[in-house]
Amino acid sequence: MVVLENVVKTYRSRRGDVKALDDINLQIERGEFVVICGPSGSGKTTLLMTIAGMQRPTRGKVTIGQNNLYALSSRARAKFRAENIGFVFQMFHLIPYLNIIENVALAGGAEVDKSKKAQANELIEQFGLAGRNYHKPPELSAGEKQRTAIARALLNQPKIVLADEPTGNLDPDNAAVVLGYLSEFHHKGGTVIFATHGTEAEQFADRIIHLRNGRIDNPR
Repeated sequence: MVVLENVVKTYRSRRGDVKALDDINLQIERGEFVVICGPSGSGKTTLLMTIAGMQRPTRGKVTIGQNNLYALSSRARAKFRAENIGFVFQMFHLIPYLNIIENVALAGGAEVDKSKKAQANELIEQFGLAGRNYHKPPELSAGEKQRTAIARALLNQPKIVLADEPTGNLDPDNAAVVLGYLSEFHHKGGTVIFATHGTEAEQFADRIIHLRNGRIDNPR
């Protein structure tokens, strides 16, 4: 499903180059729930953004299915991402002046039609947010914002969900709810790649990969 070959990502700064990913070789099978575990600064976010097609590696190859991701044009890569990948951000990344329905439906494209709004409304109900449809992000709790973000990630029925520290800003109860939704997606055949510095997702994992200083500690 996902193959990374000799992937390197180097950021340039005034203080010198920083290697965020250092020769990553990784294969993730269809339908796996993989936890990427590592401390802050270990390269987890860069790794997820590289898999998502949002961060071109300095060197190496990223393949999803039969697609060499960075051989695609920017437009083709964005289309592929919209059709195949859902991304859940730690800080939610909801648009503050749009209500929940509009935020979720926007994943369907800039032109939000009735069918996308209907799909968004159905997901919102599934995620226990039916009473909050027309509320805007500043009116929501952290748990409600994250459930909205997951609903948005699932709108296009992706094959893969990439979750970047999605429980990092949540209390234990809300973290359990979020993990429950991702586990349900996994049990229906979806592939989940979950980045965290904690242990809360380990019970759901088919495999745990430890990342440190941009390198995989336990390659397998």
